[in-house]
Amino acid sequence: MPFTLTMPKLSPTMEEGTLAKWRKKEGDYVKAGDILFEVATDKATVEHSALDAGFIRKILIQEGQSAVVNQPLAIMTEKQDESIEGYKPEGEMPKSELPTPGASGATTQEVPAIAVQATGTVSTAVRAQPACVPEPPLKNYQFSGPDGEIGERIPASPLAKKMARDKGIDLTTVKGTGPHGRIVSRDLDLGQPAGAVTFGRREVPSIAPGTYEEIPLSPIRKIIGQRLSEAKTFIPHFYTVQEILADKMVSLRAELASAGLKISYNDCILRAVALSLREHPEMNSGFNSVTQAMIRFKTIDLSVAVSSPSGLITPIIRHADFKNIGQLSQEMKVLASKAREGKLQREEYTGGSFTVSNLGMYGISEFVAIINPPQAAILAVGGIQECAVVKEGQIVPGKTMKLTLSADHRVLDGADAAKFLKTLQKYLESPSLLLL
Repeated sequence: MPFTLTMPKLSPTMEEGTLAKWRKKEGDYVKAGDILFEVATDKATVEHSALDAGFIRKILIQEGQSAVVNQPLAIMTEKQDESIEGYKPEGEMPKSELPTPGASGATTQEVPAIAVQATGTVSTAVRAQPACVPEPPLKNYQFSGPDGEIGERIPASPLAKKMARDKGIDLTTVKGTGPHGRIVSRDLDLGQPAGAVTFGRREVPSIAPGTYEEIPLSPIRKIIGQRLSEAKTFIPHFYTVQEILADKMVSLRAELASAGLKISYNDCILRAVALSLREHPEMNSGFNSVTQAMIRFKTIDLSVAVSSPSGLITPIIRHADFKNIGQLSQEMKVLASKAREGKLQREEYTGGSFTVSNLGMYGISEFVAIINPPQAAILAVGGIQECAVVKEGQIVPGKTMKLTLSADHRVLDGADAAKFLKTLQKYLESPSLLLL
C-alpha cells in the first residue's frame, strides 16, 4: 500500500529544512537503512536513512526546495506495481499553503482529514517587526559623466574640450572663468590630469541607483535571525569589559612554536575560560524561559562560534575543564573543519553552557556579542593590539587584548561578571598557568 515519506526533525530547534540532495530517484527500491537524502537544517547538512523498505514512486520536494518538519517529501509503495492514483500524502503543510477561510477566490477543494497545520511558529520578536521593503530603483536616473556625455553637460568651449582630450585633462577638475562659468582654453592650466585617481568619476554606472536582488535565507540564517532577535528583545543584557596585557601570552606562543608545539591564541582563551568557569560556577548558567527558572549547568561545555558559508554555528567542546591546552587545540580544529563543511553530528552542536566568540583573527579590537539562549553569558574576544602601556610608572610599548562579557541580568549580577573577568585576566596574563 502507498505511504508517505515526510521531512524528519533532525535537531531540537529544527522547524524546516532544505532538501540538499536526493540519494535515490523515482522508481528506485530503497532498503531500510539506505541513505535517502541530505537535508540542510538549522545546524548542519545531515544524511537521513530510510526507516522502511519500499519503492519511491513520486518525489514531491525537489533538491533546493524547503519543507517544514513532517511535510510530505515523497510517495512510496511496498510493491513496484501498486497504483498511487488518488492517494493523498499524509503530513503537515507550510502555513502559506493552507486554505484561508473566507478568502476571496478560495477553492472548495476537499482538505484531507489529517492535520495540516504548520509546525513552525513565528516568535513575538519577529512578528512585531514593521514591514520594511526597499525602495524601487530610480529607473529614469542618469549620471552625468566626466565629459558631460550623459545627463547635464559640463559647460566648456569646443576648443577647451579638444585641448582637454589631447592633454588628458579631466574637465571635472577645472573651474571655468568664461561667461556663466564656461570652461575656456586658458582654464586648462589648472586642471588635473585624467587617470585612475581623479576628482571626477571616469566610469558611468550601467545600472540604476537602488538596484538590488533578494537572496533567500539558508536554514541556519533563519534560525540565527529568529533566536538572536528573541535574545536581544527579551534578555536583559549587561556588559563588562576587561583589557588584559597579552605580552606574556604572545611570548609563550612563540616559545611553544619554536619547540614545534603550535597553539593559537584562541586555544589559550578556551583553556582560561574553562578554568575560570570552574572557579566561578555561577557563570556556567542559563535561564529556562518556560519555567522562569535559573539553570546551573553541572558540566563545562564550551560553545565556540565558527563562521561557515551558510552562517554562524557553535560546535561544542564537552568537559572543557578536564582537557589540557593541546587537547582543546586539536578538538577545536576538528570541530571547526566539520562545521565549515556542514558535517557536524547532532551531539557536536546541541547544548553548551557558555559561548566564546573570537574576532581577533580579523584584527577587530573589540565588539559586543548577543547571548545565545538558554545560556546566560557569552564572551567576545578582540584582537591583540600594539599600544603604549604603563608599567612601573613608565610608558612603554605593549600588547593588549580586550574581552567583553555579555551577561543575562536575570541570572547574573555585575559583581559575578567582574569576578569572572578578573580571574580570566589572571590566567591570560600568567599564561604558564594554562599549561598545568
